[in-house]
Amino acid sequence: METEIINIERNKDGSLTDEDLENIKRAGDMIKAGGLVAFPTETVYGLGGNALDKESSKKIYAAKGRPSDNPLIVHISKWDDIGKIVGEIPEDAQKLADTFWPGPLTMILKKSEIVPKETTGGLETVAVRFPSDEVARALIDFSGGYVAAPSANLSGKPSPTEAKYVIEDMSGRICAIIDGGEDEIGLESTIVDVTVDPPIVLRPGFITCEMLSSVLGKEIETDRAIIDPKSGIKPKAPGMKYRHYAPKGELTIVEGNDKDVINTIGELLKTDKENGLKTGVMVCEENSKFYDADVVKVTGKRGDQKEAAHRLYSILRSFDDEGVERIYSESFDKEGFGAAIMNRLLKAAGHKIINCK
Repeated sequence: METEIINIERNKDGSLTDEDLENIKRAGDMIKAGGLVAFPTETVYGLGGNALDKESSKKIYAAKGRPSDNPLIVHISKWDDIGKIVGEIPEDAQKLADTFWPGPLTMILKKSEIVPKETTGGLETVAVRFPSDEVARALIDFSGGYVAAPSANLSGKPSPTEAKYVIEDMSGRICAIIDGGEDEIGLESTIVDVTVDPPIVLRPGFITCEMLSSVLGKEIETDRAIIDPKSGIKPKAPGMKYRHYAPKGELTIVEGNDKDVINTIGELLKTDKENGLKTGVMVCEENSKFYDADVVKVTGKRGDQKEAAHRLYSILRSFDDEGVERIYSESFDKEGFGAAIMNRLLKAAGHKIINCK
């Protein structure tokens, strides 16, 4: 299969041109015909197919090499469309939608009969998201209003935040890739289960537990299954069940005070170099000068969670581009948005962490 690359040009004010809309409509027709199209969102690039067609969902799993019991997220382009795919809309869901949609929030709701279980990973619930990205919403609209879309990468690899990485993984596997530039946020949406009271976060993201709690007036916590991999609890959210986000090189997280982290990583780098391994580190700007690695990647200034999240997946991908075999990362603050960064980083490292406190 030859994959078409569709470039979004935009007007000077950032709005979509008439040609952009024509191209997006053509991509939407591909989805209507049962094909798959990758597209940008404000979080990461998605791999889209018709959410109401079980065969399209099967194609998504096949293109990603993803287990079919891992649920897909159904994307909508307008609030009124949700009634067709869910059985009921709890009051909490309405409040969260009023505050955070369109935006980087996915809600788990009870599904209607029209949504095939091939899309929901066999579950009686459906994950629904209303993205804010203009290209994404136009594609969803032109596709018929319901697009199932996990991240547009091969299963297990870092999610793509730029079209070049989608092309690397998906060229020859899908009909088209819409290149809309670099994604704004860089981490997948927050997922919150609103079928339970109080709702529970199944995947941390830009919308934090604190933000959700503020809107709902009740304490919202994160699913223990993703906080503690040894809890024995089975994760219920898309992307949380299997090892994910991993670079090709072996990644280890090192946490503790600055001095101990720098010394520990320094000793590990020395040993790796003696063994002939190509090394890389992922660190804050303030500490980057202290590491003698083959490749040093800066996540941003210390404490800048938004910038670290924005750079995370592209840094992991770039280590692959440069053939790095052994990677070390400083830890991040686990509060607020930092919880989402650490969640992804821990999964990328297979929960391999050195505590040098």
